[in-house]
Amino acid sequence: MFHRVGDDERVESFNVSNGRSRWKTNFPATYRGGVNPDTGPRCVPVIHQGRIYLFGAAGQLHCVSLSDGKPVWSRDAYADLAGDEGYFGAGSTPIVAAGKLLVNVGGRNSGLVAFDLTTGATVWKATSEKASYSSPTATTIDGQSSVIFVTRMSTIAVDPRNGAVQFQFAFGQRGPTVNAATPLICDGHLFVSAAYGVGARYSRLGDGSTRPVWQNDEVMSSQYSTCVFHQGHLYGTHGREDYGNGELRCVAASTGKLQWKLPRSGVAHVILARDRLLILNHEGQLRLARAAADKYEELSRANVSAGITRALPALSNGRFYFRDNVDRGGQLHCLMLAE
Repeated sequence: MFHRVGDDERVESFNVSNGRSRWKTNFPATYRGGVNPDTGPRCVPVIHQGRIYLFGAAGQLHCVSLSDGKPVWSRDAYADLAGDEGYFGAGSTPIVAAGKLLVNVGGRNSGLVAFDLTTGATVWKATSEKASYSSPTATTIDGQSSVIFVTRMSTIAVDPRNGAVQFQFAFGQRGPTVNAATPLICDGHLFVSAAYGVGARYSRLGDGSTRPVWQNDEVMSSQYSTCVFHQGHLYGTHGREDYGNGELRCVAASTGKLQWKLPRSGVAHVILARDRLLILNHEGQLRLARAAADKYEELSRANVSAGITRALPALSNGRFYFRDNVDRGGQLHCLMLAE
């Protein structure tokens, strides 16, 4: 877990059975908050080959050992490469691809940056794309490796080996807007989504094309949560938390046709577990439903927190982990889910 404790950003390892801390490593926290008083960090840890890579709210990169948390290297990416904290601090989680750590730094001529996994040194820089709160996706298109970023104003694919741009199209709005949902690969297609008038776009990939199959702002415009894809359908949240109009929806991916909606269900994170959906909304309500396109079928519901639950939850070996926020604090919770 990567979280803020006082004046430190802390990466911490917990025992899954009892929640006891196994080890913890602190780094000075310099982010002081922006539009929202929550001081982060907002990016989840990236684990790769025995190391953990961290991206703090003020744009500092850290690498530590997975076994004991011992620091390996640190790099102030925003200071070195003219990154911008934006509205809420750094929020685009890095990705490992082609043996490098790729980050949407957002600086001039360093919008997308690859760092050496061993030392943190800069390997390549590409574009001047500003940073978003969307995390990138790795895929293969026409037999070639690709990493797709949704930046502040674009959707862009690059070759992770050298940063060469493979395709790019406009996706974003100027002003107080945010791109935050992760791009999804769905049966050879790319789905990207945002609120604030940006909308959603479902595009065919391959043969040098990114032709949109459909795009609109009416069916699945996600403020910050990411849909899941299952058997040709997208399940996720349309609408905004601050407008109070977030609702769970199911949309046919190939056509954009709305299959069903659950009004007043709130902005929610969705996890797909076989043929079921775990749905945690921002008000601490957890739902279990079938991943079915014909109708919404709820199996169970529970109020699991009185705090705000915007942080990404996780499911592992029958345990459901989530973090809540109360003022500037919060707790990590673990629930055992049973059949």
